[in-house]
Amino acid sequence: MSQEIWINLPVKDVERSTAFFNEIGLHAASVGNERAKLAIGQTTILLFPDAAFEKFTGSKIADTSHTAEVIFSIGAESREEVDAFIQKVEFAGGNIFGKPSEIDGWMYGAGFADLDGHRWNLLYMDESKMPKR
Repeated sequence: MSQEIWINLPVKDVERSTAFFNEIGLHAASVGNERAKLAIGQTTILLFPDAAFEKFTGSKIADTSHTAEVIFSIGAESREEVDAFIQKVEFAGGNIFGKPSEIDGWMYGAGFADLDGHRWNLLYMDESKMPKR
């Protein structure tokens, strides 16, 4: 059995979402006529039109204006990377729901929603400050 995982994500406009993710520094590319592939490290996220997603899942998509179905977490190399990334998200039209801030004295992160309301966060962990057990 293959150990690869692909995450399928519904979007209202594949081209617009592809452009958004490229603008914020994540690599997205068209795959076929109606979908795109977003590669983040070892993770692949496939962007599908809402109708295609509903067809193959047999259910309605979540209304992200009222609910959160998942949060995607991306690791950052520094606090500065978190700040710069979140600024790109804001300029590209994303919604910042968690301004960059320190958490528990050793993590620094921020949260945003993409153009379709899917939630993401970027997190830098300073392991030298991590509490020891």
